[in-house]
Amino acid sequence: MGLTSALYTGLSGLNASQFTLDVIGDNIANINTTGFKGSRTLFQTQFSRTLAAGTKPGAMQGGTNPMQIGLGAAIGAIQRTFSPGSIETTGVPSDLAVEGEGFFVMRTPENESVFSRDGAFTLSANNRLISADGFFVQGYGINDDFELIPGAVVDVQIPVGTLTAAAATGSVALDGTLDSSGIVATQGTIVQSQILHDALAAPITGATALTDVRNVGGAAMLVNGDVISIDGIKRGGRDVPHESFTVGTTGVTVNDFLAWMDDALGIDTTAGVGGSPGVSVTAAGQLQISGNVGTENGLSIQTGTLLSSGATNTPFTFTEAQAANGESAHTSFIVFDSLGTPLSVDLTVVLEARATASSTWRYYASAAEDSDVKFDVGTGTLEFDAAGQFTASPQNGIVIDRVGSGANDPLPIALDLDRLSGLNVDQSSLVMSFQDGFATGTLVAFNIGQDGMITGTFTNGLNQTIGQIALATFSNPSGLLARSNNVYFIGPNSGEARVVPPLTLGAGKVSAGSLEISNVDLSREFINLITSSTAFSAASRVVSTSDQLLQELLMLSRR
Repeated sequence: MGLTSALYTGLSGLNASQFTLDVIGDNIANINTTGFKGSRTLFQTQFSRTLAAGTKPGAMQGGTNPMQIGLGAAIGAIQRTFSPGSIETTGVPSDLAVEGEGFFVMRTPENESVFSRDGAFTLSANNRLISADGFFVQGYGINDDFELIPGAVVDVQIPVGTLTAAAATGSVALDGTLDSSGIVATQGTIVQSQILHDALAAPITGATALTDVRNVGGAAMLVNGDVISIDGIKRGGRDVPHESFTVGTTGVTVNDFLAWMDDALGIDTTAGVGGSPGVSVTAAGQLQISGNVGTENGLSIQTGTLLSSGATNTPFTFTEAQAANGESAHTSFIVFDSLGTPLSVDLTVVLEARATASSTWRYYASAAEDSDVKFDVGTGTLEFDAAGQFTASPQNGIVIDRVGSGANDPLPIALDLDRLSGLNVDQSSLVMSFQDGFATGTLVAFNIGQDGMITGTFTNGLNQTIGQIALATFSNPSGLLARSNNVYFIGPNSGEARVVPPLTLGAGKVSAGSLEISNVDLSREFINLITSSTAFSAASRVVSTSDQLLQELLMLSRR
């Protein structure tokens, strides 16, 4: 019986050593497998045959120990080691490695959730981030404002070459120095037309029909359908945008025409502005246009800049009755609506008042692309203290109408005026230093940060968040079930997956352009290979020796 037991004991040793060789072979075979985690084999004694349980010590005897014979070895456990592997730099932006705890989360075609340390990802034809086996990498999506949507994970999409984005301007920062020692603005430009009469040879009034307007002693200058257009009128030396007025359609009276001129010239008549801006008819029958104060708001209506399509090509001739005065500065800049359409804004600031230890300026803003004829888009005051430091601007924004443009309407823009100063300088200066809008651009590149945040780079210079990689952590990673394709499934003893962004709740960081290589220590595996093969040989000797002894027993019976 003893020899037979020895045979089976040796057999258990052979099986154990063979099993160890299987594990070592798997480790060595996967030495170059991305994200592979090696395993080790742990043994236990299989059974123990108790020949004597031992005795207790007494007064006359010291007691005896138990006598037991082991009956071989058994596999106690196969433990997967989740120590980190080395990080190899690849330079491929879609290659990812996890440094620390956590697994990439992926969705199979069967909608199963699987987990992996293998970050060799690529983009599919529909711009989804996928594994080598076509599993969809999971992460957090974004809304229309490029804001991350927390909570449930979705397939990560990186639509390079197809995603087009624009950003509407919401804020503009201005920089410069304004000469608060300059001339305080008190008057704007006043231009007057020639004296005009109606059909009864009386001076015209605002209620006179346009088709009755004529030079003194002359015939009617306009008929219904005539188009009056602006072409070359100057404001502060800059061309006023082209606009047109149709007699009988846009308006039928002199007041209608003057209201159109007020809008088309961008004259701001908001309550509280300096001077007396606006349009009117003098008692003598002249059209009178009064502009806003400040030299940069000065109007110039030269002959030929207000044209008619009718028989009288230049129906009105304006002359300057008063010039604009006052220290002022002008700048123009580009902003964008929600469709990425560039819009030009002109901004003029004028010294409106000066007192002890303070000065007050007013800004006038206009936009030629404003959707209505009236293209002045805002005005407000700026306050400076005795040190020339900006202190307040009760109204610090403009609003551009975008009706019928397809973009969001209106387009409100805040003006950041904190960087302006009001000192004694030779010449006032004003410039736009920053605006947060962008023209239409296409996604051309992306990068992934350590927190898994995917940032897209667009052709318009815009950098926006387009998603975030998710990681899963487990209370017992060794309890995961490994399958083919370098993935793991939740096991009975792994615990549930905690899916979180990288660098939160114990999850590690993501390294882009890198891969984690196998954590197998080849030197250690070779040593284990030697010890396991030696153990296998020794166990085989137990079997062969037991066989020889059994043969000797058989020979005794023959003798």
